[in-house]
Amino acid sequence: MFELSRRALLAGTAALAGAGAAGLPLRPAGAATPAAGRQVPSAYRYKVGDVEITAIADGMRTFPLPSGFVRNQTPEAVKAALKAAFLSDTQVSMPFTVLLLNVGGRLVLVDTGNGGEPGVVGQLRGTLGTLGIAPEAIDQVVISHFHADHINGLLLPDGTPAFPKAQVMVPEPEWAFWMDEGQMSRAPDAMKPSFQNVRRVFKPFEGKLERYAWDKEVAPGLTAVGTPGHTPGHTSFALESNFEEMFIQSDLTSIAALFVPNPSWQVQFDMDGPKAAETRKATLDRIAADRTRIAGYHFPFPAVAHLDKAGDGFRYVPVLWNPAML
Repeated sequence: MFELSRRALLAGTAALAGAGAAGLPLRPAGAATPAAGRQVPSAYRYKVGDVEITAIADGMRTFPLPSGFVRNQTPEAVKAALKAAFLSDTQVSMPFTVLLLNVGGRLVLVDTGNGGEPGVVGQLRGTLGTLGIAPEAIDQVVISHFHADHINGLLLPDGTPAFPKAQVMVPEPEWAFWMDEGQMSRAPDAMKPSFQNVRRVFKPFEGKLERYAWDKEVAPGLTAVGTPGHTPGHTSFALESNFEEMFIQSDLTSIAALFVPNPSWQVQFDMDGPKAAETRKATLDRIAADRTRIAGYHFPFPAVAHLDKAGDGFRYVPVLWNPAML
């Protein structure tokens, strides 16, 4: 065990004093440049086979821990899990990571982030600009489900399409649910704004959307996988290229520290909690058994990991950050 003795501390202090006396330069006490006070644009590139993936942080939203954040657990159990992961037990921080795939000669966005004016969230477009990628360069947008943090980035603040040349693809089962007038009329009052938001976002794309079925290849090597429960038409994606694989799980699992080790826990955003838990457990069992990489929309940036079976749940193992594109 390392211990800093009083003698060693005094010797170090004397050495610094001697350096000053000898006229050697000492480090300035204060920084010459004021602290920036904000984060730099966040993007990280890696490859799956021949597909180049750019993970782009759309920001992170932090809010007080709601009493019912996990529906089927006590607040004490949730706080204990957060503390075990060295996180605050009084608030929740939820990151958002959009994936840009360079595949088959096309630039494909999987979901579009929160949209709106950039702030703590809504950073996708600004970071694309930093990367030198114009909105007109996006060829295709594939939506996983219709929660606002996945679709609102389809529009600019003025209501026009954010990616004017992109083909927009949405899951057929998700479209069928959210566009059903009967479903909207029967929905609880708290859900009605979500139905209205879906109609607002997709109105500029009337007659231009392509609805895809589960098990369909929506881009070269990218296949839609039905993972319902979080929403009725919630969709994940299996990516395969040159004998390599990755599973893009969208919102199958929310905050990794809570729902990876406890896949039976039901986050308040799951529209069908028991179904979401059942789908999550079965899917993560397969991912862990196959040792497949997994990307999660709400995982810690850059949001790519492996999962290892651990008791009734799983252990989250981040993929090693690689400074080279190999």
